[in-house]
Amino acid sequence: MQKKSREHKILNRLNELATLIKKHNHLYHTEDRPKISDVEYDKLVRENQELEKKYPQLKLNNSPSNEIGSRVKSKFEKSIHLSPMHSLANGFNELDLIEFDERVKKFLNLDMIELLEYICEPKIDGLSLNLTYKKGVLISAATRGDGKIGENVLKNISNIKNIPQNLKNEYPDLIEIRGEVFLNKDDFEKINSELDEKNKFANPRNAAAGSLRQLDHSISRSRPLKFLAHGLGKCSKDFENFEDFYKSIENYGIRVNKLTNKFSNLKSIYQMYKDINDKRSSLNYDIDGLVIKLNNLSNQKRLGLVGKNPRWAIALKFSAEKAKTIIKEIDLQVGRTGSITPVARLKSINLGGVLISNATLHNFDEIKKKNIQIGDTVEIQRAGDVIPQVLRVVKKSNNNKSIHPPKTCPVCGGKTYKEENEAVLRCQNIYGCYAQRISQIIHFVSKKALNIDGFGEKQVKQLYDLELIKDVSDIFKLQNHKSKIIKLEGWGELSFNNLINSIEKSKTINLDKFIYSLGIRFIGEVNSEILAKEFKKIKNFILASKKNDYLSNIDGIGPKAMNSIKDFFSYNQNIQLLERISSFLNIKDETDENIDNFFNGKNVVFTGSLSSISRDEAKYLAKKVGAKIQSSVSKSTNYVILGQKTGSKAKKAKELNINTMTEDEFLKNINS
Repeated sequence: MQKKSREHKILNRLNELATLIKKHNHLYHTEDRPKISDVEYDKLVRENQELEKKYPQLKLNNSPSNEIGSRVKSKFEKSIHLSPMHSLANGFNELDLIEFDERVKKFLNLDMIELLEYICEPKIDGLSLNLTYKKGVLISAATRGDGKIGENVLKNISNIKNIPQNLKNEYPDLIEIRGEVFLNKDDFEKINSELDEKNKFANPRNAAAGSLRQLDHSISRSRPLKFLAHGLGKCSKDFENFEDFYKSIENYGIRVNKLTNKFSNLKSIYQMYKDINDKRSSLNYDIDGLVIKLNNLSNQKRLGLVGKNPRWAIALKFSAEKAKTIIKEIDLQVGRTGSITPVARLKSINLGGVLISNATLHNFDEIKKKNIQIGDTVEIQRAGDVIPQVLRVVKKSNNNKSIHPPKTCPVCGGKTYKEENEAVLRCQNIYGCYAQRISQIIHFVSKKALNIDGFGEKQVKQLYDLELIKDVSDIFKLQNHKSKIIKLEGWGELSFNNLINSIEKSKTINLDKFIYSLGIRFIGEVNSEILAKEFKKIKNFILASKKNDYLSNIDGIGPKAMNSIKDFFSYNQNIQLLERISSFLNIKDETDENIDNFFNGKNVVFTGSLSSISRDEAKYLAKKVGAKIQSSVSKSTNYVILGQKTGSKAKKAKELNINTMTEDEFLKNINS
């Protein structure tokens, strides 16, 4: 009797566990809204497994152990964009607009008084989407992702009325149409009203993104998402200008923004910017600026890219949102490169749908200039994704305590220093400063570097404090510490396995991303790409870093970046660390495109002014066909291109017996 009673209780508990595990699987896997941590979930699974092991005769037919992998979130299929999706450079005022127009004309070698046609439209604050149509049929709908590869959310957008599954009328065989997915303000309010307080979205953009990326397609389809086109990717048809492209896709059945205009006068463009800013609150969707792009598509192609931004477009952003609040405290934050930044801890305030509690004070010179003290009421601003900053003091407090630059690091006690012509104070204890070491590891695992999911600041600090990670190379040995890690707060077997899987995926990495992951000062994404294309292999990069003359001859790498690279490799610790990391990673060599052109693989130097095209465009054309642009003439130079009024470079080419070319000869060879 006692045995039956016990078994009855066990059976009830197994049923409870099955229900709970199924519920939390659904919340995590389908709705993307987990309500318990991985640790709590693991406890439920372990309890179920232990009971089944002890009482195998009571195991349920629908036991969750029959679906052991169900907790792992399925991923959207990856989709490679046929043409990369780039982000726009930002401007904030009329001067930025004028300078943008001047840069375009200078590159195209045009007279500054010449008028260019620009297409202008509101910049919708939504989620970028790339639609690919083949023979008129929608075959992919991909998020931006990293610009080259996104997630295919095709099933989630089937109910968006202005994204047709089949194009109408006469359409090209292949076309990529870019645009923005968004929610109207009233639809956002309705969705939020149906969610409990904990699950409400902060703003329409977050709601649109959350709705689009639901793993349960029915949730995405039930939400009134909208789409407006704003860009063209790869296409089998040649359009003369952007205006024609817009007219064509409207015939295909895809909408563009009705507020779009065409101007050739900068005053008219800036007037539209001001007008649209004035009426933005009356629009039924969020906008954060005005996009201005060159109408002529052949000129767009000529202009190409600078870094990751198209030269032919700019986003003129609206003034940053501002608010007033009180500084509760001022902390000193030590960054990856030893920079000591004063940070204001604020009385929390909602700014543009984001709760702000911290703002940068930049440096100690800025604090002194603005006379900022704890307790002051200050005006803060936040523009887009930029870190909030303190603009000015609105009301002084009675606190007379001034904030002075520390002589020692607030984290490790190391000596501080300030470089010549630099406002930033730094800690010189590179290898012994806790804050710098932690920040270096966080940078290494970040999305733009190795992109290790589930490994944020909290996890890095936790494992570093336990000495399971002493430097970034130890990340690749974490599988040896499973028994310790799964017992830690916030961890379980599932979260540990997910991390190890993510680390394994990160082991194959492109050279440019690896160079970026090293966290060398002044070596961001653009410089990392330049260096990867120049050196092809990580070994070449390391060897060249010790040769000052080699680094100084790379077009696009300035003196600060060059000196920073040399400084980084002057430390044996860094070279040893690189060797350890390299033993775990598959760092993919940069390969040249097999371009059949005279200049492919050649080292080229330009000197003098060109007449038919600008120097910038000439360099861009040469790079596109595989040439390496050098900033000075050396024995490794293959050709020096002579423009008008040549100087010392032409003289040195003659001394070193380097081949030279006229502008006409260069253009003939580049176009052959």
